[in-house]
Parts: sequence; structure tokens; C-alpha cells
Amino acid sequence: MLDILWSPTTAGEIGLPHRLAMAPMTRNRSTAAGVPTELVAEYYSQRASTALIITEGAQPSEDGQGYVLTPGVHTDEQVAGWRKVTDAVHAAGGRIVIQLMHVGRAAHPDNTPHGRQPVAPSAVRPVGEIYTPTGLQDMPEPRELSTDEVARTVDDYRRAAAAAIAAGADGVEIHGANGYLPHQFLSSNANLRTDRYGGSIENRIRFTVEVAKAVADEIGGGRTGLRISPANTLNDIEEKDTHELYPALVRALAPLDLAYLHIMHLGDDELLDRLRGVWPGTLVLNRAGSDVAARAKDIIDGRADVVTVGTMALANPDLVERIRAGVSLNTPDPDTFYGGDAVGYTDYPSHTF
Repeated sequence: MLDILWSPTTAGEIGLPHRLAMAPMTRNRSTAAGVPTELVAEYYSQRASTALIITEGAQPSEDGQGYVLTPGVHTDEQVAGWRKVTDAVHAAGGRIVIQLMHVGRAAHPDNTPHGRQPVAPSAVRPVGEIYTPTGLQDMPEPRELSTDEVARTVDDYRRAAAAAIAAGADGVEIHGANGYLPHQFLSSNANLRTDRYGGSIENRIRFTVEVAKAVADEIGGGRTGLRISPANTLNDIEEKDTHELYPALVRALAPLDLAYLHIMHLGDDELLDRLRGVWPGTLVLNRAGSDVAARAKDIIDGRADVVTVGTMALANPDLVERIRAGVSLNTPDPDTFYGGDAVGYTDYPSHTF
């Protein structure tokens, strides 16, 4: 069954030697200025044997930052830091796309360099807490973006995509999942707008489609991916019309000829099959919590073309080699997932073959 994982494929213009890719995972190890370090470059280059590395989310603007020590991709210094990462991955034979993550209301002023109020589709405070330098705090009420500011935010994504390509990335992935800004526009509780970005499904998908189009126009659809997570309630998101919303979104995205659609799958196989049926291109699937055999079966069954793994790749720099050889995997240490130094980051051992 696992043999299907090792057949080559493509994601738009990105050729993949096999079908086991690395999912994006926040690691909080950049500098306070959002610059990826040599340690970050080492971490990603260690995992270059995965089919494609999708990096942790990088904020496309100052307002896009929500967490401490996350990377950005909107200043010259950040681009230079990412260049070290992409060069290291390419030198190790890998392929890498930088994920663009604007967190919207899932933020706190204490976590940002400018200390401003978070922005969102509507001024609705999310229920929940967020880690800050002084400990857990409630997420505050955000400021509603004006219609003109929404357009400027779309342009932030476009410029960040250009910066990612300038940094040597093979492409970008737009983070439209997990309760962050595009997901907030899609939702029925975070988006209470009455302009052309709120209300109907057509209006609520507009922001995500405009971002995808702007990025594809800038760097090419064949180097642009998008991640979604239907029915994910993370960061206090509600969707009352998931089965209508996401097929409409995917149909609207299809003409853009994107490199791939990346779905974080939470178990609704009926919806997954509907989205597979209306998406004409490469479908990347993250079935979190399942074993490798279950993920391979998704490819065999035609539900996915590529599968992503998260903590398995985090804890095993040589994951591909271990799976192919049938050897045991390292156990991930959740205490070192976020922040810190090399411990739990670049010091997971490789297997001696």
C-alpha cells in the first residue's frame, strides 16, 4: 500500500519526487523582528527529503502577526533570512513554499512590534486566550477593516508573495484555515459585514478568492497553493453552511489554475469527496492524527494526490527514509513545539541505516 507514496507527481509548476509532504507548523524560533535564523535554515534543510516543505506561517504585514517570534515576509531583513532557508533546502535537494499567514483577530498587541489592536472582518472578540510575553491573556476585540483596507490587505498578500519568490521559495501557500483572516471572512460568527465582503456565501468567499487571484497574478498560479479547514472551530470560528460554503469557494478558485488545494480534513468524508469532485487540480490532504497507511489509502482511493504530515516530520528529520525502510519513528516532544532553542527542534536523531 505504501508504494503509492513514492510515485512522482506535480503541484502546478513544482515537480515532486514523491507524495509525502511536510505540513506547516508554527515553531516560534525566528527573531523578534520576524527574521528566520540559521537554526531555522538547519531545521528545514534537515527535512528536505519530504516531497515538499510547507513552512510555518509567515505574516505578510505587521498587522498580520499574532504570535511571538513568528517569521514575516515583508521586510528586506526577513527576505534575507528566508533566502538562507531556501538556499539550505535547495542545497539538500528539497522544494519549499512559504506559507502566508495573516492571523486577523487571533492576535494580541503585546505580541507585535507596533502594539496595535488586531484587525478583522468585524469587531467581534474571539472567545479564547493567547500566549503573550507576560503569559496567557484573553484575545482582545479587533478593529473592523474598512472596505478600502480590505483591498490593501489583499495587496499585502500580493507583495508578500513576490517577496517570498525573491527569497528563493518555489511558491507560496495562502493560509485560509484554522480561524485566521481568510477563514474569519468565510465564517458566520466572525464576519458580520454588510458590504460586498459579508452576508451571502458569494460575498464571504470574496476575500479569499481575491487574495488567491492577486497572488496568482503576481507569481503565477502554478506556484500558488491555498490551505482550508472546513468546519474547523479553532480560534472561535463557526460555519453554519459548511457544505454549501466550501464547494462554492472551491468552484470560484478552480479557474485560477492554482498549484494545489491543501485541505485539513476533520473527518467529513462526504464533504471531502464533494470538494475532490469540483477541484480540477492537485489536492493535498492533511488527515491529522492518522497513520501513514491511512494517508496512503487516501491517494489510492483518489481523495488526494499528495498527503502532508506534521508532528511525524517535526520529530523525524529523516522521516521519508525511515518509512521507506520500515524502521520506528522518534516520539515528538510537545513541550518543545513552540519557542526555545535547538532542543526539540534540530536535535531529533536520524536513524543509522
